[in-house]
Amino acid sequence: IFLLVYLILAVTLGFTLMVTEIAIGRKTGLSAVGAFRKLDKRFGFVGYLACIVPFIITPYYCVIGGWVIKYLITFVSGNVSAAAGDDYFTGFITQAGSPVLWFAIFVLLTSIVVIAGVEKGIEKASRILMPVLIILTLGISVFCITRPGAGAGVKYYLLPDFSRFSITTVLAAMGQMFYSMSLAMGIMITYGSYMQKENLLEHSVTQIEIFDTLFAFVAGLMIIPAVIAFNGGDPSQVNSGPGLMFITLPMVFDSMKFGTIIGAVFFLLVLFAALTSSISLMETLVSVLMDKAHMKRKTATIAITASCLIIGMLSCLGYGPWATITIIGMQFLDFFDFISNSVLMPIVALLTCILIGHVVGAKVIADEVKEGAGSFHREKLHRVMVRWVAPVMLAAILASELATKVFHLFTI
Repeated sequence: IFLLVYLILAVTLGFTLMVTEIAIGRKTGLSAVGAFRKLDKRFGFVGYLACIVPFIITPYYCVIGGWVIKYLITFVSGNVSAAAGDDYFTGFITQAGSPVLWFAIFVLLTSIVVIAGVEKGIEKASRILMPVLIILTLGISVFCITRPGAGAGVKYYLLPDFSRFSITTVLAAMGQMFYSMSLAMGIMITYGSYMQKENLLEHSVTQIEIFDTLFAFVAGLMIIPAVIAFNGGDPSQVNSGPGLMFITLPMVFDSMKFGTIIGAVFFLLVLFAALTSSISLMETLVSVLMDKAHMKRKTATIAITASCLIIGMLSCLGYGPWATITIIGMQFLDFFDFISNSVLMPIVALLTCILIGHVVGAKVIADEVKEGAGSFHREKLHRVMVRWVAPVMLAAILASELATKVFHLFTI
């Protein structure tokens, strides 16, 4: 049911927000900070809020990227049994030195691509990484769904249980959509600013929708059937977050024939996926410094890399030497994730909808979409969503997340 709700949101709310952000970027030719200000000076602060999101996300995202490199090296070296141990992951993230090393390596890999620029760096890396990523994902998915007992996992994944539908399902799917489609964090505005006028904007967004959602769907086929098969048909082990990727899945790989090879390929795949995302996040921040501080790309990238390394240390050591330090009851990484995903991103998206739907008018976006294309097939959907439906949904997710957190604090 989560998957079904996510698909509906992706083709409605996700489409609306993505078209809006890319059109804003292409129309203004600026990064998020300058783009919002150019549309309406009163909304210039929204651009800064949008840029705070990747500034918060990038450091802790790179910490998790470092964990992926660590596991990739572990599997490549043949230590699958060690990685499948109950305390391996906990023992690793609570150390003082090893997590920092792998975190730094991931940050530097990201920086090298961003320094090279959009065409020589990001575009070239994507042309190599994405096809490899797709091939690896399809290959592992076919392998996983053909394992003995995987049929129960496929059934669990694809057949919706409508009795489990709730507002929590909608809110969770919406939060996942923000991350998966890179919305409300300045990324799409930044990439939109690089987009040529003759490119078909609506067609490009539709392609992103299809491939992003299809890829996520196939990734689910790769993971969920394998985990349920490993647990004898018990879906309770399909937990979320680090527990699934760094604890449950290594156990699955350890139980497989050729599990060491499959596990190494899997973590290589995850590393590629993580790099494409971290590159987008860092590029957004670099573009802001280039626009507002008039820095050269190399200088801006070095500045962002340094800040990422410093701020990321909080999340990197937050489960180890600094584990006793918490913010409103959360470790540093969990707190940064909550502030960015549950607070700032819905606020940025809500204010963007208000700006476009009720201040400058949805026609501004429609005209930009029609530039070079002559038509906007989903214009009516966009207008209704950006003016009425999206603001209500975004206000609901924001209120729900804040109410849940406040309730949790008062019941600790």
